[in-house]
Amino acid sequence: MKLKTLITIFCCLNVFISLAQDDVLTKEQIQGDIEFLRKTLDDKSSYVYLNGYDFNSDFDGYLKKIGDSTQLEDFGLFLSQTLGKIGDRHSSMATIRGYDLNESLFLPFIYAPLHDKVVVLNMGKDNELGIRYPRFPFLKKVDGTDIQDFLQKTRPEDITAPKQTYFTLAVRDIRDIEKNYRLLNKPLPKEIKLTLSDGNWQKDTVVMVPVVDRSERLRPWDEKFGVEYLFVKDEDYNKPEVIEKLFDIEDGIAYIKLPEMASKEEAPLLFERFNSFMKSIKDDSEALIIDVRSNGGGTRDLLYEFAKYVIHPDSIHVVNVTRQRGPIPLPEDYKQSLNNRFLYPMSELTGRERTTVNTFLNTFKPIYEMDDTKYSEYYFGLLNGKKLTGQSFYYDKPVYILANEKTFSAASIFVSVFKGLPNITIVGTTTDGSSGNSDWFDLPNSKLFGKISTMVSFQKDGKILDGFGTAPDIKIERDMDQILWKSDTQLEKLKSIIKGTN
Repeated sequence: MKLKTLITIFCCLNVFISLAQDDVLTKEQIQGDIEFLRKTLDDKSSYVYLNGYDFNSDFDGYLKKIGDSTQLEDFGLFLSQTLGKIGDRHSSMATIRGYDLNESLFLPFIYAPLHDKVVVLNMGKDNELGIRYPRFPFLKKVDGTDIQDFLQKTRPEDITAPKQTYFTLAVRDIRDIEKNYRLLNKPLPKEIKLTLSDGNWQKDTVVMVPVVDRSERLRPWDEKFGVEYLFVKDEDYNKPEVIEKLFDIEDGIAYIKLPEMASKEEAPLLFERFNSFMKSIKDDSEALIIDVRSNGGGTRDLLYEFAKYVIHPDSIHVVNVTRQRGPIPLPEDYKQSLNNRFLYPMSELTGRERTTVNTFLNTFKPIYEMDDTKYSEYYFGLLNGKKLTGQSFYYDKPVYILANEKTFSAASIFVSVFKGLPNITIVGTTTDGSSGNSDWFDLPNSKLFGKISTMVSFQKDGKILDGFGTAPDIKIERDMDQILWKSDTQLEKLKSIIKGTN
């Protein structure tokens, strides 16, 4: 069963739980939940303490601050903020579930990220995006607070995300003004003063905008190519009418769009089409683009399916190094979970693979030293050309992987794994790196639940994925036309680069 399906089931169950539970928690209940979570983090979390943050001080401070009781939503918000500081992106993106801030008031307009600025947009009658104030397109201040300072305080659950990821997520959330003012600990006025500026940050204007209710709010900004697949379900990637739109070839440039890292078991037709497309472009293409922008992840199946074509049969590459948190030695179910991610210990590698790994380890410098009593031995992700090739062929043309700051989880691993390998170039912006073999936890009193990672995952350069992401070899950012859905500038620029270098 897919992760999205599991999350949906959990959320639906929790709706009924929430209806039955009190909105007020006693201090004793909160203390019980905090102690439960404290033990869970100490026993299972793979990233806890690695970045220097000690959650215990925040837990203790919260218990001292509250009175005899507190609201469920306040407790949930505190836990989301606290977990965000650990540096575990799966924990941050899932946040704590099972409580509702009951937001009813929002800012009008749509807010989009352009480099380090915020563009204020509106939606026209024909669902066309336009700049709300053309002479003053950029948001400079919110109620007198500089926009950069404002944003740094309104997305605490993502505070350790890569810089561009955090900025994009926080900008999209400007709309949620009731939540933001709650985080700022400020009363929400009926009107908000927005200071807008021109492109040179020289001329300003001030507009007073009323807060609006839920019925008048606009959807947060997304890329046009992201919106197209926003409501596509997991099982839809096994439908021919959806699959066919993901593959194209034009002017000798082959193109594959991967909106999700689908599993082979649940989307066999997608994998069949992937393989047939690769065969069809063998002699008819001069380059290949794999587009994983705004791909929220899934499984590693597509990674290894693609590797069959781009890893030379005579080569072996170490592409991922991990250590699992858990009892030592690892129980069999832990080992199986790692094997499901194509990760194996030294003892299960072939002679050639061990030689490659030993050579790799001679220069591998992980940013964190791990406690051998808490973490397993290394489990390695390898791309062994001889094992991969099988009935496929080696695609020896240039390959470009297009990514952005919303390329997450297994999709971010896809980018990290192929970065630096022969014939492969990463293009776009830094990914929202995340890899952790995550697991769910449920708090006994509040019935809140969330996720934590149980595996530390290193890239080839020794950095972890979480909080760092993978930087592109060629940086191409979106422009105003892409924000306004007039063009896919990143893709068009990449095609121009390919045509200019081939």
